[in-house]
Amino acid sequence: MKRERGEEIRIGIVVSEFNYDITMMMLERAKEHAEFLGARVEKIIKVPGVLDMPIAAKKLMQDMNIDGVVALGAVIEGETEHDEVVMQHAARKLIDLAIQYDKPLGFGITGPGMSRLQAEERIDRAKQAVEAVVKLYKRLQ
Repeated sequence: MKRERGEEIRIGIVVSEFNYDITMMMLERAKEHAEFLGARVEKIIKVPGVLDMPIAAKKLMQDMNIDGVVALGAVIEGETEHDEVVMQHAARKLIDLAIQYDKPLGFGITGPGMSRLQAEERIDRAKQAVEAVVKLYKRLQ
């Protein structure tokens, strides 16, 4: 369904509650940047962790009122390789959903292999994820 030029791009955001202090700052930056870019945040779904994102992202992708989805999370390194497994599987499934539903996905999940300090330094990656969705949506029209 082609939309009129000048209409707002409507985005959905999926955000992980794990590492809440970091991810909620990412969410605030994403919302601010969407407004700056003239996009409207239509829905926000908070999920427990990054591995829980694909099912919420799928719901947003299925919604005809959503033009693109932004995924926000912070996967901090632990004592095992769990962070790598989480990122690989979540990233793969989110990319598959974007292709399946023909909608842009902004990958604003930082990690793996980063410390808490590095995660804090990467909070602005949320803005880049929003920008990616807006740019790709416009280029695909």
